[in-house]
Amino acid sequence: MKYRVLGKDLKVSVVSLGCMGMTHAYGAPSDETEMITRIREAYDIGYTMFDTAECYTGTNPDGSTAYNEELVGKALAPIRDQVVIATKCGVFWGPDGKMIRDSSPAAIRRSIEGSLTRLNTDHIDLYYQHRIDENVTPEEVAETMKELMQEGKITHWGISETNEEYLRRAHAVCPVTAIQNRYSMIAREYEPMFPVLEELNVGLVAFSPLANGFLSGAYKKEDKFTDPLDYRSHMKQYTDEGFDAYAQLLEMIRNIAEEKKTTPAAVSLAWMIDKKPYIVPIPGTRKTERLKENASGADVNLSAEEIRRMDDLLNQI
Repeated sequence: MKYRVLGKDLKVSVVSLGCMGMTHAYGAPSDETEMITRIREAYDIGYTMFDTAECYTGTNPDGSTAYNEELVGKALAPIRDQVVIATKCGVFWGPDGKMIRDSSPAAIRRSIEGSLTRLNTDHIDLYYQHRIDENVTPEEVAETMKELMQEGKITHWGISETNEEYLRRAHAVCPVTAIQNRYSMIAREYEPMFPVLEELNVGLVAFSPLANGFLSGAYKKEDKFTDPLDYRSHMKQYTDEGFDAYAQLLEMIRNIAEEKKTTPAAVSLAWMIDKKPYIVPIPGTRKTERLKENASGADVNLSAEEIRRMDDLLNQI
């Protein structure tokens, strides 16, 4: 595994692990013991940053709540000093299942205490504002994060799904280490922010880097997601129209993978890793073989010409 530095000094594996899907968004939570084993396997492979959030919850077969943070905390307890734990605040689920955003100082302080307890740690290495709250200014959020740093409860902070103006205003109060935005071959709307990230020395942690598995080439048009708790059942790329729209792209990825004796998933991750030195994808999985496959993306070298050719095709879609 190779490593990168986010912001000033946060060293992480170039491919890190998004743990969300182990309890949330991809159907029923997996067995806790099995997922603890999977996270430990990831560490043994070379993953060093593990991403979670207080709102990544699910319902176990017995009706109890599966807290992703608790899972991550248990898995990483024996190796806590060797890893980076990233979690998030500011998003809650209401009784009706709808998202509530609250990034007020009081809410952030309640959240950090809950996360520290569930993760069984005395500090968070990278603490994100999960989504922008229009009722709270970026300056107020950044000031709260600065206070948490001074208190030793967090060491770095970031913002998820941010825009340039919000990032600049927040960064002016307390330097931001990384933003975590959706980024993949079929979700490129944040590329205009690259010059801003370079100017401010802010990293990009890319969530859904494989477009929720779509770019791995593991699924076909006839595959359907029937579980209403599986977010993929509502995603446009998994419709018949989506497969048709991206057929040429998927074929190109497969061809490049064959040329380089690797997999489409590894090529898809290498596309962003080789594009900029401050991008760190966080693909998620529940399977050992996928952990290894995703990690191999760090070892695929794409030339500038290959990346340009891929981008040219993407620009036509």
